[in-house]
Amino acid sequence: MIEHLFTANIKTILKRKFRKNARNIFEKSLLIKYVNEKTHSANKGSKARGSFASLYAIYVIVEDYIAKGYDKKGDYSEYEGAPFNKLFDRQRELPFGGKLQNHALNNRMNAEFKKYFPNSEYIPILRNLETKRYWINENLLKIVTGKKTVNIAKAIIEIIDEYIKTKQDAFQRFMQSCDQLQKIDATTPQKMKAFIIGLLDINIDSRIFEIVSYSILKYYYHDQQIYWGFEMDSLNKESLQLYKTGRTNANDGGIDFVMRPLGRFFQVTETLDFKKYFLDIDKIQKYPITFVIKSIEPVEKILQKIKENASKIYSIKPIVEKYMNCIEEIINITMLISRLEDAVKQGYQEQILNEIILQSKVEFNFIDVRY
Repeated sequence: MIEHLFTANIKTILKRKFRKNARNIFEKSLLIKYVNEKTHSANKGSKARGSFASLYAIYVIVEDYIAKGYDKKGDYSEYEGAPFNKLFDRQRELPFGGKLQNHALNNRMNAEFKKYFPNSEYIPILRNLETKRYWINENLLKIVTGKKTVNIAKAIIEIIDEYIKTKQDAFQRFMQSCDQLQKIDATTPQKMKAFIIGLLDINIDSRIFEIVSYSILKYYYHDQQIYWGFEMDSLNKESLQLYKTGRTNANDGGIDFVMRPLGRFFQVTETLDFKKYFLDIDKIQKYPITFVIKSIEPVEKILQKIKENASKIYSIKPIVEKYMNCIEEIINITMLISRLEDAVKQGYQEQILNEIILQSKVEFNFIDVRY
């Protein structure tokens, strides 16, 4: 098991609760090992990817288990199970959980657990699809240490609570940095620009990357104007406007940004798996789409990789070419930085930072904005 900075927090909680048995529990419990894997981002700051979906799936079911008193007494096998709606609503009440979907509760967390522990005879979440009732697998909560069996349910809750607190503190520091940069005089934009460029790092949380990409592109395009109309002597002059279609990581059919009046579609991604690109293209019936990719590889190399990998699967050249022709443009990190610099030259660094702050507060449920 890989140990990281937050592992020390986990061990501290176990030592406080189980004293001399803490080390044995840490080494024996697959559920704690899984939580350890999912909390590696805790001390990497607000911009590192969190794992709230999987952790909250565990959290809400274990919380229900404790609320019913099964960590102390009673036959959990006789419990009718926690209703899905109650668990799902509870997930969304937790910090950073306001827009979580049902994937982790329904299968994703179990599948990921099996990936980490393929030889385990247990999966964490048990469910009845007909009644939509859920249980935590009690076998993973009861750990035999010496001659004693201990229940780690409350320890799991404490560990995840500590992770939430750490991520909240990191996000607060991120927002404070943004607020401080807002106070920088407009004539000294270099520090502000360097901060924004730092948010485009490869290791940045995908949600932050999408937010920063949108903020940069919004102000890169918004001064560009086109003329359009139905008659040559009656043309409309309109600036390009980029719209964010909703929350990051939303199940929206592969459309993250839409541009008016050109009708361009943008999808933000961090993978070079051509299947994901072609799936997005299929979702919008092969309408041209621009991919904003969290990669520093040259655009030509990215396109080459996509085409080569696609050609290995699709032996028919016209099929590959049809998909490739639907990729209107590839925008990588290098291009985003270049477009940021163009926007900064036009004096829009403050607006870009303000947009990042606004979208971050919406994404992390500090404020609510209806799209």
